[in-house]
Amino acid sequence: MRPTERWASPRVALVTGGARGIGRMCALRLAEKDFSIALVDLLVPEMEQVRQEIERLGGRAICLKADVADHARAKEVVGEVQARLGRVDFLLNDAGRPMPKGILEITEDEFDRTIAINLKSCFNYIQPTAKLMLAAGEGRIVCMSSLNAYSGGVTAAVSRFAYAAAKAGILGMVRALAKELGPQIHINAICPGLIATEVPKNDVIVARGAEIAENGIALKRIGSTDDVAQLVTFLATSDPCFITGQAFVVDGFQFQM
Repeated sequence: MRPTERWASPRVALVTGGARGIGRMCALRLAEKDFSIALVDLLVPEMEQVRQEIERLGGRAICLKADVADHARAKEVVGEVQARLGRVDFLLNDAGRPMPKGILEITEDEFDRTIAINLKSCFNYIQPTAKLMLAAGEGRIVCMSSLNAYSGGVTAAVSRFAYAAAKAGILGMVRALAKELGPQIHINAICPGLIATEVPKNDVIVARGAEIAENGIALKRIGSTDDVAQLVTFLATSDPCFITGQAFVVDGFQFQM
Protein backbone atom coordinates (compact mmCIF):
# COMPACT_ATOMS: atom_id res chain seq x y z
CA MET A 1 0.00 0.00 0.00
CA ARG A 2 1.29 3.46 -0.90
CA PRO A 3 1.74 5.97 1.99
CA THR A 4 -0.98 8.19 0.52
CA GLU A 5 -3.57 5.39 0.66
CA ARG A 6 -5.80 5.11 3.68
CA TRP A 7 -7.73 2.24 5.20
CA ALA A 8 -11.01 2.60 7.01
CA SER A 9 -10.93 0.22 9.97
CA PRO A 10 -13.21 -0.19 12.96
CA ARG A 11 -10.17 -0.51 15.26
CA VAL A 12 -6.43 0.12 14.97
CA ALA A 13 -3.64 -1.24 17.17
CA LEU A 14 -0.09 0.15 17.25
CA VAL A 15 2.41 -2.48 18.42
CA THR A 16 6.02 -1.60 19.19
CA GLY A 17 8.46 -4.50 19.12
CA GLY A 18 6.06 -6.28 16.80
CA ALA A 19 8.64 -8.09 14.68
CA ARG A 20 9.00 -11.15 16.89
CA GLY A 21 8.34 -12.73 20.25
CA ILE A 22 5.48 -11.48 22.38
CA GLY A 23 4.89 -8.47 20.14
CA ARG A 24 4.46 -10.64 17.07
CA MET A 25 1.96 -12.96 18.76
CA CYS A 26 -0.02 -10.03 20.17
CA ALA A 27 -0.22 -8.48 16.71
CA LEU A 28 -1.55 -11.74 15.26
CA ARG A 29 -4.16 -12.17 17.99
CA LEU A 30 -5.30 -8.55 17.68
CA ALA A 31 -5.60 -8.97 13.91
CA GLU A 32 -7.88 -11.94 14.55
CA LYS A 33 -10.06 -9.54 16.55
CA ASP A 34 -10.42 -7.30 13.48
CA PHE A 35 -7.80 -4.73 14.42
CA SER A 36 -5.71 -3.20 11.68
CA ILE A 37 -2.12 -3.39 12.91
CA ALA A 38 0.70 -0.86 12.79
CA LEU A 39 3.96 -2.71 13.48
CA VAL A 40 6.91 -0.69 14.79
CA ASP A 41 10.40 -2.18 14.98
CA LEU A 42 13.95 -1.93 13.66
CA LEU A 43 13.87 -5.51 12.37
CA VAL A 44 12.40 -4.80 8.96
CA PRO A 45 12.57 -8.29 7.35
CA GLU A 46 11.01 -9.92 10.42
CA MET A 47 8.39 -7.18 10.62
CA GLU A 48 7.48 -7.75 6.97
CA GLN A 49 7.02 -11.44 7.68
CA VAL A 50 4.55 -10.61 10.46
CA ARG A 51 2.69 -8.29 8.09
CA GLN A 52 2.38 -11.15 5.61
CA GLU A 53 1.13 -13.47 8.37
CA ILE A 54 -1.55 -10.94 9.28
CA GLU A 55 -2.60 -10.60 5.66
CA ARG A 56 -2.87 -14.38 5.34
CA LEU A 57 -5.30 -14.22 8.27
CA GLY A 58 -7.35 -11.75 6.27
CA GLY A 59 -6.16 -8.75 8.27
CA ARG A 60 -4.43 -5.49 7.43
CA ALA A 61 -1.03 -4.28 8.62
CA ILE A 62 1.59 -1.66 7.93
CA CYS A 63 5.27 -1.65 8.92
CA LEU A 64 7.10 1.36 10.31
CA LYS A 65 10.83 1.27 11.01
CA ALA A 66 11.76 3.15 14.18
CA ASP A 67 14.12 3.18 17.13
CA VAL A 68 11.61 3.32 19.99
CA ALA A 69 14.05 5.36 22.08
CA ASP A 70 13.71 8.25 19.59
CA HIS A 71 11.03 10.66 20.86
CA ALA A 72 10.78 12.67 17.64
CA ARG A 73 10.45 9.52 15.54
CA ALA A 74 7.67 8.24 17.80
CA LYS A 75 5.65 11.36 17.10
CA GLU A 76 6.22 10.87 13.37
CA VAL A 77 5.16 7.23 13.58
CA VAL A 78 1.91 7.99 15.40
CA GLY A 79 1.16 10.73 12.87
CA GLU A 80 1.73 8.31 10.00
CA VAL A 81 -0.50 5.69 11.60
CA GLN A 82 -3.25 8.26 11.97
CA ALA A 83 -2.80 9.37 8.35
CA ARG A 84 -2.81 5.85 6.90
CA LEU A 85 -5.17 4.00 9.23
CA GLY A 86 -7.30 6.87 10.48
CA ARG A 87 -6.99 6.37 14.25
CA VAL A 88 -5.25 4.56 17.13
CA ASP A 89 -7.54 2.64 19.47
CA PHE A 90 -4.96 0.47 21.21
CA LEU A 91 -1.26 0.92 21.95
CA LEU A 92 0.96 -1.96 22.99
CA ASN A 93 4.40 -0.87 24.21
CA ASP A 94 6.23 -4.18 23.88
CA ALA A 95 9.66 -3.13 22.58
CA GLY A 96 12.49 -3.84 24.99
CA ARG A 97 16.07 -4.98 25.25
CA PRO A 98 17.96 -6.96 27.92
CA MET A 99 21.00 -5.67 29.78
CA PRO A 100 23.02 -8.48 31.36
CA LYS A 101 25.74 -6.31 32.89
CA GLY A 102 25.90 -5.67 36.63
CA ILE A 103 26.56 -2.43 38.48
CA LEU A 104 30.35 -2.82 38.35
CA GLU A 105 30.43 -3.58 34.61
CA ILE A 106 27.85 -1.36 32.97
CA THR A 107 28.80 1.96 31.37
CA GLU A 108 26.78 5.13 31.63
CA ASP A 109 25.86 4.93 27.95
CA GLU A 110 24.68 1.32 28.38
CA PHE A 111 22.58 2.26 31.39
CA ASP A 112 21.03 5.23 29.58
CA ARG A 113 20.28 3.09 26.52
CA THR A 114 18.62 0.41 28.67
CA ILE A 115 16.35 2.98 30.30
CA ALA A 116 15.62 4.65 26.95
CA ILE A 117 14.55 1.45 25.18
CA ASN A 118 12.67 -0.19 28.04
CA LEU A 119 11.11 2.79 29.86
CA LYS A 120 11.41 6.03 27.92
CA SER A 121 10.01 4.31 24.84
CA CYS A 122 6.70 3.95 26.67
CA PHE A 123 6.60 7.71 27.26
CA ASN A 124 7.61 8.32 23.65
CA TYR A 125 4.60 6.47 22.26
CA ILE A 126 2.04 7.17 24.99
CA GLN A 127 2.37 10.96 24.69
CA PRO A 128 1.29 11.35 21.03
CA THR A 129 -1.10 8.39 21.17
CA ALA A 130 -2.88 9.67 24.28
CA LYS A 131 -3.61 12.94 22.47
CA LEU A 132 -5.46 11.03 19.75
CA MET A 133 -7.29 8.83 22.23
CA LEU A 134 -8.41 11.73 24.40
CA ALA A 135 -9.68 13.55 21.34
CA ALA A 136 -11.60 10.40 20.35
CA GLY A 137 -12.95 10.02 23.89
CA GLU A 138 -11.54 6.53 24.52
CA GLY A 139 -8.51 4.28 24.15
CA ARG A 140 -6.57 1.40 25.64
CA ILE A 141 -2.85 1.13 26.41
CA VAL A 142 -0.77 -1.82 27.64
CA CYS A 143 2.90 -1.55 28.60
CA MET A 144 5.05 -4.67 28.84
CA SER A 145 6.90 -4.74 32.13
CA SER A 146 8.46 -7.89 33.60
CA LEU A 147 8.36 -10.17 36.62
CA ASN A 148 11.83 -8.75 37.25
CA ALA A 149 10.23 -5.45 38.25
CA TYR A 150 9.37 -7.29 41.46
CA SER A 151 12.15 -9.85 41.75
CA GLY A 152 15.15 -7.81 40.61
CA GLY A 153 16.01 -10.69 38.32
CA VAL A 154 19.28 -11.44 40.07
CA THR A 155 19.54 -15.00 38.73
CA ALA A 156 18.69 -14.18 35.13
CA ALA A 157 21.46 -12.84 32.92
CA VAL A 158 19.11 -10.66 30.88
CA SER A 159 17.55 -8.89 33.78
CA ARG A 160 20.17 -7.34 35.97
CA PHE A 161 19.54 -4.12 37.86
CA ALA A 162 19.24 -1.65 34.94
CA TYR A 163 16.65 -3.76 33.14
CA ALA A 164 14.77 -4.41 36.38
CA ALA A 165 14.81 -0.68 37.21
CA ALA A 166 13.37 0.22 33.81
CA LYS A 167 10.64 -2.40 34.06
CA ALA A 168 9.78 -1.27 37.60
CA GLY A 169 9.55 2.30 36.31
CA ILE A 170 6.84 1.17 33.90
CA LEU A 171 4.65 0.14 36.84
CA GLY A 172 4.89 3.59 38.41
CA MET A 173 4.19 5.23 35.07
CA VAL A 174 1.10 3.10 34.49
CA ARG A 175 -0.35 3.81 37.94
CA ALA A 176 0.16 7.55 37.57
CA LEU A 177 -1.19 7.69 34.01
CA ALA A 178 -4.26 5.67 34.95
CA LYS A 179 -5.22 8.57 37.21
CA GLU A 180 -4.17 11.25 34.74
CA LEU A 181 -5.78 9.77 31.62
CA GLY A 182 -8.92 8.20 33.07
CA PRO A 183 -11.75 7.77 32.51
CA GLN A 184 -11.26 7.99 28.75
CA ILE A 185 -8.12 5.85 28.57
CA HIS A 186 -7.52 2.51 30.29
CA ILE A 187 -3.81 1.75 30.82
CA ASN A 188 -2.33 -1.39 32.34
CA ALA A 189 0.96 -3.27 32.58
CA ILE A 190 1.80 -6.93 32.08
CA CYS A 191 4.69 -8.63 33.88
CA PRO A 192 5.65 -11.85 32.09
CA GLY A 193 7.78 -14.47 33.80
CA LEU A 194 9.79 -17.01 31.81
CA ILE A 195 8.37 -16.92 28.28
CA ALA A 196 9.73 -19.04 25.44
CA THR A 197 10.15 -17.10 22.19
CA GLU A 198 11.76 -17.84 18.85
CA VAL A 199 14.79 -15.93 20.14
CA PRO A 200 15.19 -16.82 23.85
CA LYS A 201 15.68 -13.69 25.91
CA ASN A 202 17.96 -15.15 28.56
CA ASP A 203 20.22 -18.02 29.47
CA VAL A 204 17.81 -19.21 32.16
CA ILE A 205 15.31 -20.44 29.56
CA VAL A 206 18.04 -22.25 27.64
CA ALA A 207 20.08 -23.71 30.47
CA ARG A 208 17.60 -24.04 33.33
CA GLY A 209 14.20 -23.86 31.70
CA ALA A 210 13.15 -27.48 32.24
CA GLU A 211 14.43 -27.50 35.82
CA ILE A 212 12.65 -24.26 36.70
CA ALA A 213 9.42 -25.40 35.04
CA GLU A 214 9.45 -28.65 37.01
CA ASN A 215 10.53 -27.30 40.39
CA GLY A 216 9.80 -23.59 40.38
CA ILE A 217 6.58 -22.98 38.44
CA ALA A 218 3.23 -24.12 39.77
CA LEU A 219 1.86 -24.88 36.28
CA LYS A 220 4.97 -26.96 35.47
CA ARG A 221 5.82 -25.30 32.18
CA ILE A 222 7.47 -22.21 30.73
CA GLY A 223 5.04 -19.68 29.34
CA SER A 224 4.33 -19.14 25.67
CA THR A 225 3.94 -15.89 23.79
CA ASP A 226 0.27 -16.78 23.37
CA ASP A 227 -0.15 -16.88 27.16
CA VAL A 228 0.70 -13.18 27.17
CA ALA A 229 -1.15 -12.36 23.96
CA GLN A 230 -4.43 -13.71 25.32
CA LEU A 231 -4.29 -11.23 28.21
CA VAL A 232 -3.27 -8.38 25.92
CA THR A 233 -6.23 -9.13 23.68
CA PHE A 234 -8.59 -9.18 26.65
CA LEU A 235 -7.36 -5.81 27.89
CA ALA A 236 -7.69 -4.38 24.38
CA THR A 237 -11.22 -5.62 23.76
CA SER A 238 -13.05 -6.23 27.04
CA ASP A 239 -16.33 -4.32 27.19
CA PRO A 240 -17.28 -3.17 29.71
CA CYS A 241 -13.87 -2.63 31.28
CA PHE A 242 -13.41 -1.63 34.92
CA ILE A 243 -9.67 -2.33 34.90
CA THR A 244 -6.95 0.33 34.81
CA GLY A 245 -3.69 1.10 36.57
CA GLN A 246 -2.99 -2.58 37.18
CA ALA A 247 0.04 -4.84 36.76
CA PHE A 248 -0.81 -8.38 35.72
CA VAL A 249 1.77 -11.10 36.40
CA VAL A 250 1.79 -13.87 33.79
CA ASP A 251 4.24 -16.45 35.11
CA GLY A 252 2.36 -19.67 35.91
CA PHE A 253 3.07 -18.73 39.55
CA GLN A 254 6.84 -18.80 39.47
CA PHE A 255 7.84 -19.32 43.08
CA GLN A 256 11.56 -20.00 42.45
CA MET A 257 13.74 -17.47 40.65
